[in-house]
Amino acid sequence: MKLALIQFAVSTSKEQNLNRIQKFIKEAAQNGANLVCLPECFNSPYGVNYFKQYAENIPGETSKLLSDTAKENKVYLIGGTFPEKQDSKLYNTCLVYNPEGELIAKHQKVHLFDIDIPGKITFKESTALSAGNSFTMFKMGNWNVGIGICYDIRFPIMANIYAEKGCQLLVYPAAFNMTTGPAHWELLSRARAVDNQLYVATISPARDTNAGYTAWGHSTLINPWGNVIATTDEKEIILYSDIDLDYVNEVREQIPIRQQQRKDLYSIKYSEDIFM
Repeated sequence: MKLALIQFAVSTSKEQNLNRIQKFIKEAAQNGANLVCLPECFNSPYGVNYFKQYAENIPGETSKLLSDTAKENKVYLIGGTFPEKQDSKLYNTCLVYNPEGELIAKHQKVHLFDIDIPGKITFKESTALSAGNSFTMFKMGNWNVGIGICYDIRFPIMANIYAEKGCQLLVYPAAFNMTTGPAHWELLSRARAVDNQLYVATISPARDTNAGYTAWGHSTLINPWGNVIATTDEKEIILYSDIDLDYVNEVREQIPIRQQQRKDLYSIKYSEDIFM
C-alpha cells in the first residue's frame, strides 16, 4: 500500500482550503497513493476561537467534498479533521471514505487537548469541544487501520487496544505545537509503533508562524521496528511512502510480545497490596 500524507498549509478561508485540498488529493492519487491522509483541522485554523465559526453538520459542505474527491480519484481518504456540529455540541471529527465515496468510519477525538505549560503554552480544547467516546477502525483490503486524533497518541492503552483488535496501521491527524512538537512528536510516534509492532502515521498542518497556533509540522511515518521511514520539515508537502503488511507479520513473529502480553494478562495473579 502506498500512503500519501498531505502536510497542508491551512488559511482562514474555508473555501480556499477546500479548493486547494482537492488538488492535493488528486496529485497524490496520480502519483499512485492508495490511502491519502489529511491533517488535523484542514478546513479551518486550529484554535478554540475558530471551532464554532467553522463547524459543520455531517453531511455538509466539507464531508460532501471529501466523499466526492475520494470517489473521483478512486482512493481511500482519511479526511484529517474539522469541527463538527452534532446536536448542541461541537466535536473534532475525522471522516474516512472508500474509493466509491462511501463513508466507512467516523472518529470523534476522544482525548481533548487541555494542557498548561507555564511560560510556553496553555490550550484548553474542552472550552469549545466535547469528547468522543469510541475507538474507530476500518478495513482496507487485508489492512486494519485505527484512527486517533492528535492528543489521542499520548494514551498507549488506546493504541494497544487497536493492536489487540488486529490493526497493523494507526493514523493520527495531528497538530502538535512548537513546545510539544520538538520534544514528543517523533518520540510518541515511535513508542506507539514499537509498543504495538505496527505502522504509525502522523499528519500535521504545515507551519504558519503568523497563525494564532503554530503547528510543528514534520509529518512522519514509523514502521513496526520503530524506524522513521518517511518524514519532512515544516513546509507544505505531500509525503509518500510504501508500507508492507508482510513486514508487520514478520516483526510480530520475530519478537512475539503481543502473544506474551495476552498470556500475562490472563495468567499472572496480582497481590491486592500493590494496588493499595
